[in-house]
Amino acid sequence: MKTLAKLSAAVIAASLLVACGSDSDSKSDADKAPVANNGKVKNLILMIGDGMGPQQVGLLEEYARRSPANAAKVNKVTGLQKLAEGGALGLSMTAPMGANPGLIVDSACSATQLATGKGSISEAVGLDDKGNKVETILEKAKKMGKATGLITDTRLTHATPAGFASHRPHRSMENEIANDLLDAGVDVLLGGGSRHWAPKVDDFGKLAQELNAPTHVIKKSKRSADDDRNLFNEAKSAGYSLAFDKTQMAAVNQGKLLGLFDDSAMNDGIEYTACKNTAAPEAGSKCADEPSLVEMTKKALDILSQDPDGFFLMIEGGQIDWAGHINDTGWLLHEMLKFDEAVQAVHEWVAERDDTLVVVTADHETGGFGFAYHKHDIPEAKTLAGDGMVNADGSDRPYKPQYNFGALATLDKIYAQDRSFYDILSAVNGDWDFSNTTAAAWVEEVNKSMHADFHINSESGERIAARYDVPAEDVHADHKYLKATNIPKFNDFSDFYVYADEDTGALIAREVAAKQSVSWGNGTHTAAPVPVYAFGPEAITKKFSTMQHHTDLGQKMMDALIVE
Repeated sequence: MKTLAKLSAAVIAASLLVACGSDSDSKSDADKAPVANNGKVKNLILMIGDGMGPQQVGLLEEYARRSPANAAKVNKVTGLQKLAEGGALGLSMTAPMGANPGLIVDSACSATQLATGKGSISEAVGLDDKGNKVETILEKAKKMGKATGLITDTRLTHATPAGFASHRPHRSMENEIANDLLDAGVDVLLGGGSRHWAPKVDDFGKLAQELNAPTHVIKKSKRSADDDRNLFNEAKSAGYSLAFDKTQMAAVNQGKLLGLFDDSAMNDGIEYTACKNTAAPEAGSKCADEPSLVEMTKKALDILSQDPDGFFLMIEGGQIDWAGHINDTGWLLHEMLKFDEAVQAVHEWVAERDDTLVVVTADHETGGFGFAYHKHDIPEAKTLAGDGMVNADGSDRPYKPQYNFGALATLDKIYAQDRSFYDILSAVNGDWDFSNTTAAAWVEEVNKSMHADFHINSESGERIAARYDVPAEDVHADHKYLKATNIPKFNDFSDFYVYADEDTGALIAREVAAKQSVSWGNGTHTAAPVPVYAFGPEAITKKFSTMQHHTDLGQKMMDALIVE
């Protein structure tokens, strides 16, 4: 068993590093996990980097360890690395299991398998492999008297948080999922997506005023006009404090808390970086109002840890996945940095404790991301002083690799991107109607957002603007995305780009790929095994140091927390 654990740790450690070398510090005694308490813990913190495969972790680690400029000013030892050094590492497969299996998972099925330890079905939340409602680890913890919490930087009603406290046949039922989250009595709910909680009213400005909420948070509703539930009033009646900005959240120090900080998703990673670098954000702006993922994490820990029976908390870095879907490397890096801030905070909170298990994993990998060597800008030959640089005849041999293996300065250039591809698309056409855009418009907006070395020319602009008329027989009128009749034109793997106009971002990615030494494989998910970090009592964490499946992870977490 020890040999297997060591082998597993070695395998994943190798997979997480995408280049040679490591500058990490050796682990301190404070980071070493304590001994288990009868195989059970009082608290369990599950952190999910949505879409975070080994290569996404590699991007984070490469930047933290070897970025020449380190404009993000991050520590060379990431939060993930601290968990790895003091805990256990493993890998987990993610595919749908059970009576209706598949090869590739979506976030709803994956979250459900983690939450229940049982096989599930694609695109459903809280259901088993045959469509039956099944109790989740959060619900079991609630029954034991433990406090519970869900945090995300996307919508609270999105697939990952929904999988822990809702039971619905499809993840798109976000209004009903909002009902379920409230009915489940989750003690701390923090994230975005107010549009699925706000009632349908004629005057949203008035509603925002009544709630003492920013108008950029309360501005629309996705609920039907005949829906007679007012979830805000119900939440207050159920004892929740409501928070719509970081000041309101900070003022709540105990009890139940419902925090909704955006109409849909919260600040993306690039926006968050810009906010951190803004000394005095404009009053009423998202920068001034929105708490960060790490701030929400700290608030949840402060409140939930007051429960003498312990707690269960799930924290999602949800926009890692969104950056992956649109093949946006710059955005991806900023999301990984944002997520790792929350990991750092959790590590600081748990480092000296012996009653808490932390598990960090992903629901799946998104986009088939990876650094790759290529034939663009092959470096010029140079002389190395080493005594091994000689030809067979004894003459000096210059150092000249046959391919471009990527310069470390590329990391800083990737970080320098100042808008996500989503924002670039919106700048080209606010309605996301790209049927008649020009090459010049794409060149202007891309080059405005990227490092100068990643700038594109008119030929690239033409390829981004290119569209494809979908044959009538391939149009699905009842499908959210496949109903499109005019879509981005891909010359490769077009069947794996399924989100219509959104996939235009992947065409941008293709035009800067070689300059970034980056390759993307698709706009969906892959079946790559994802990393598992476990930190806590050693007798528990060593069980995670293996190749496993998410149903195994779910069961191991229940075994550690739940007393039937």
